[in-house]
Amino acid sequence: MKSIQTICICGAGTMGSGIAQVSAQSGYRTIQFDLSAEMIEKSRKGIELSLSKLAEKGKISVEEKQAILDRILFTTRAEDCVADMIIEAIIEKKEAKVGLFTQLAALNSADTILATNTSSIPVSEIAAAVPYPERVVGMHFFNPAPLMKLVEVIQGDVTSPEVMQQTIDTSKQMKKVPVVCKDAPGFIVNRVARHYYLEAMQLVEKEQADFAMIDTVMEASGFKMGPFKLMDLIGMDINFGVSNIVWKALGKPKRLTPSPVQAAKVAAGELGRKTGKGFYHY
Repeated sequence: MKSIQTICICGAGTMGSGIAQVSAQSGYRTIQFDLSAEMIEKSRKGIELSLSKLAEKGKISVEEKQAILDRILFTTRAEDCVADMIIEAIIEKKEAKVGLFTQLAALNSADTILATNTSSIPVSEIAAAVPYPERVVGMHFFNPAPLMKLVEVIQGDVTSPEVMQQTIDTSKQMKKVPVVCKDAPGFIVNRVARHYYLEAMQLVEKEQADFAMIDTVMEASGFKMGPFKLMDLIGMDINFGVSNIVWKALGKPKRLTPSPVQAAKVAAGELGRKTGKGFYHY
C-alpha cells in the first residue's frame, strides 16, 4: 500500500477539528472538510487559537505554528477530499457514515484507507455497505483529540492486515497510543464508561447528589473531568446516542438503560458546550 502523506478529516465539530490539528501537527498534509462554511470557519479559528496557546507556552515556535496552519486545507467541497487516508468524524449515524464513505470512495483510489471515528457503531456494518470494505477500519479518538493519547483501532470482519498496520503506524506518528479492539458494542472505553455516566445520572435522578457535586468529587478523586463536564464536552446528543446503541446491541440490559435526565437535555437542545448549555452554562 502507498504511504500516508495526506489525511482528510470529514466533520469540523469538536472532534473533527481536534483530529485535523493533530494530523497537521504530525506533519501530514491535512484536509478539513465540512459542508457547513460556518463550521469550517469555527474550526479554522479554533485550531489557530489552540496553536497560539502552544506558541505562548513555548511548546512550538511562531514559525512552527504557521507551518502547521499552512498544511491544512479548509474546504466545503467534497471534490477536495482526495487523500491517502480519510477519517470521518461526522454524526453518529450509520447511514450518514456509509453515505459519506460511498461518495468519497468514488473520488479516491481503491487503496485509500477509510477510517471511521465511530464510538459505538460496528465497523463491519459500515464496511459492508462501502466499496472495497477491506480498507475500512475503526480509528476512535477521544476528546480533546490534541491532548488525549489513546486511539482505539478496530478491525472489522474483513479489514485487511495492511490497513490495520498502517492505521496503527499513523496513530503512532500522531504520538498516540493505539490499542487494537474487537468490533464489539462500545469497543473498550465506551463500554466501560457507560457506568461512569449512567451511575452519575442515577444519583441525580434519585436526588442523592447534584451534578456539580458529583463532578467535584470525581475530579478530587483523580479523574481529569467529572462525568457531567465530560458529557457537555462530548455533546449530549452524541453521548446519549452511544448509550442507546450499546444498550440495544447488548439486548437492552437494565443496568445500561439510557438516562431520562439526558434524554430530556437532548430533547431541549441543551447539548453542552456546542450549544452554550448542557448541565452547565457556557
